[in-house]
Amino acid sequence: MRAVPLILTLLPAAACGQGFTYGERNTSFPPAFPEQFRAPLTDSEVALETSVFAEGLDHPWGIATLPGNAGWLVTERAGRLRHLSRNGTLSAPIAGVPEVLPQGQGGLLDVALSPDFSETGLILFTYAKPVEGGSATAAASAILSDDMTDLSDVIDIFVQDPPSPTAKHYGSRILQLADGTWAITSGEHSSDAERPYAQDLDKTYGKVIRVNIDGSVPEDNPFTDQAGAVDTIWSYGHRNIQGASVDADGVLWTIEHGPAGGDELNRPQAGLNYGWPVISYGKRYRGGAIGSGEAVRSGMEQPVYFWDPVIAPGGMAFHSGEMFSDWNGDALIASLRPGGVVRLSLEGGVVTQEERLLMELGRVRDVEILNDGSFVVLTDRADGQVIHVTSSE
Repeated sequence: MRAVPLILTLLPAAACGQGFTYGERNTSFPPAFPEQFRAPLTDSEVALETSVFAEGLDHPWGIATLPGNAGWLVTERAGRLRHLSRNGTLSAPIAGVPEVLPQGQGGLLDVALSPDFSETGLILFTYAKPVEGGSATAAASAILSDDMTDLSDVIDIFVQDPPSPTAKHYGSRILQLADGTWAITSGEHSSDAERPYAQDLDKTYGKVIRVNIDGSVPEDNPFTDQAGAVDTIWSYGHRNIQGASVDADGVLWTIEHGPAGGDELNRPQAGLNYGWPVISYGKRYRGGAIGSGEAVRSGMEQPVYFWDPVIAPGGMAFHSGEMFSDWNGDALIASLRPGGVVRLSLEGGVVTQEERLLMELGRVRDVEILNDGSFVVLTDRADGQVIHVTSSE
């Protein structure tokens, strides 16, 4: 289909969420340090202009920018991979995508390009893989044909274990790290029975996974010499990591869903335990304590920042580029609830300011920064859109 171009010019107040205030908390846990919670709200007074590149997508989840002016690859949770051209033309579904489980929160999820994509056509993607016993977060590589109509040589480079009967909390971001290895995020599938697996080193639930591009294990992974531990694990004790990005210094950051309160921004480091479900700044959706009922425990890492009430985070990216240059180095985070984009300013590894942008867009699943500093967002709806955000100044 060809999207009808739509231009919306947003006044600074509407664009920047002027007047937004933090809502009532779900819990009363004090932050472990002042910068960990409710940074000063700011209004950068930037007038944003949005244009719809494509519409009619079924819950778009991930996006990757193709080299040159070739546009983007976009996933639909229902199991379709599409090519979106710069002029708004949306391709037919690309053939060769493996079977996915399009149930609950499952489906075709993230997508990324190998650094040598221009020569090899190699892409990577994540999906809910149907297996005996349920489904699992999986990551695969494949070759995209020159005409971008077909995938071949599809190879799984990671499959979560054990299978889960619960079609929730797949995590599922995939991205290259500064050293050339790849990070894959997984969730713990949400159920009371399965969430403790986030603490188990013999299972890949609730983890950051680190592999080489062929799925082999980097020699310096933290648990390669520990008996009974899965050697692809990088960090553990996570709930449902749906956002991940590498900053300008090559540092990996992740953002994960909490329960009622307790969404977390983390900087995962090798071998460390990030606490879920033993500690949390949130509580159960139906009320009552999570795990130990504590937010701090010795031997478990604290988040760099947390939200209560939640932002329900999707993808994230660090800004760079001439457009919106005052935001360079800031994190732009997709928000599913209350919606829009959350901008965080960071200095010295701590959050110093927060801003709410484009909240009128509703559920935003992913953010992709373009070379000029403009960015695109995916709206998570049955009639989802790819929207380009620029400055109208």
